[in-house]
Amino acid sequence: MSGDTFRDGLIAEIPNLRAFATSLSGSMQLADDLVQDTLLKAWSNVDKFTPGTSLRAWLFTILRNTYFSLYRKRGREIQDSEGTYTERLATHGSQESHLDLADFRKALATLPEEQREALIMVGASGLSYEETADICGIAVGTVKSRVNRARAKLAEILSIDGANEYGPDRKTTAALQRTPVASGG
Repeated sequence: MSGDTFRDGLIAEIPNLRAFATSLSGSMQLADDLVQDTLLKAWSNVDKFTPGTSLRAWLFTILRNTYFSLYRKRGREIQDSEGTYTERLATHGSQESHLDLADFRKALATLPEEQREALIMVGASGLSYEETADICGIAVGTVKSRVNRARAKLAEILSIDGANEYGPDRKTTAALQRTPVASGG
């Protein structure tokens, strides 16, 4: 992979990295630091990236490892207490939307960290179950179970039964669906 292609790939993944880092750290400032560290590590280890594999999955692995290294150093859990990630996860184009972003943010924050992480990686970031399993170092079945439980819990908390005239917006729906969808406006 040429340096320009790799650089362009890194740049294209910055929004996804920021969203994932924010979901892990709960802080936009810390998320930006994590993304910066991730990009520096990726750039200095470009020779360890295998062309033809998922750059996003490789970067998410670096970011996740960087976060947990920091987490261990701090010796305490970092949550999305201010809802900074969920605020970016879904936006509503109109007031007609049934699902209020604040409600979604609160519901997402109630999920156990491992369920929230799996749901964000599969539902919001568009990673496959296999990529998520590799990044988290767990079995694919465990990822599927965590995502399914997270979706079920969110649907329960938010009283989503599929019969609403006005439902969640596209990104929220994607997070609740069974398969990842492509991102885009």
